[in-house]
Amino acid sequence: MTTAKDLFIIAMEEGSEPAVGQGDLSLALAGAELIDLLEAGAVTVDGDVVVPGAPAVPDHRLLARAAEAVTRQPPYETIEDWLWRRGRDLAAGYQAALEEDGELTRKRGGRLPFGPERVEPVDGPARRRAADRRAGREPVLTALASVIGIGEEPSGDRPGFDEEGVTAVVAAVHDAVMELEAVRQRRTIENAAFANLWRGV
Repeated sequence: MTTAKDLFIIAMEEGSEPAVGQGDLSLALAGAELIDLLEAGAVTVDGDVVVPGAPAVPDHRLLARAAEAVTRQPPYETIEDWLWRRGRDLAAGYQAALEEDGELTRKRGGRLPFGPERVEPVDGPARRRAADRRAGREPVLTALASVIGIGEEPSGDRPGFDEEGVTAVVAAVHDAVMELEAVRQRRTIENAAFANLWRGV
């Protein structure tokens, strides 16, 4: 079981509106991977620093790659640095891997054969497990999903978990997603100002 894989499947489910941005999802997936590595003992969190633990080889190949990507020589990286480094194009990586494994399928939307193509999970064990965790409101999965706009908003600014490291990671994902949104808004404003200047407004 990987939280990151389950989170990706939930994000791909038809009817998840508004659509989750690839950047937001990639950051959340990187956070989910870090939480899975924490639970496996492959890393620990000291304040906001990711400290390598015992070497681990998770069953899921993308999580195994995440374990290989952990910085094992000091100075270790912060959770924030991990999210931005590991999260780069991570959603696309999960999509490609799950398609290759036959756990995602491409379908045409609408009634016409040339309608827009969408990707959705295949009805199988992985999809059912992710749905069960979501229906059971598993705390970590629920918190990460809510950060990227899936499901209800978490109660309070910072959800608490049994493990302080998990709390730190979820909080860092929230902050990173907010930072990404601020960058988007700034670019929108700058582009609008440039367009107005170009038009002579």
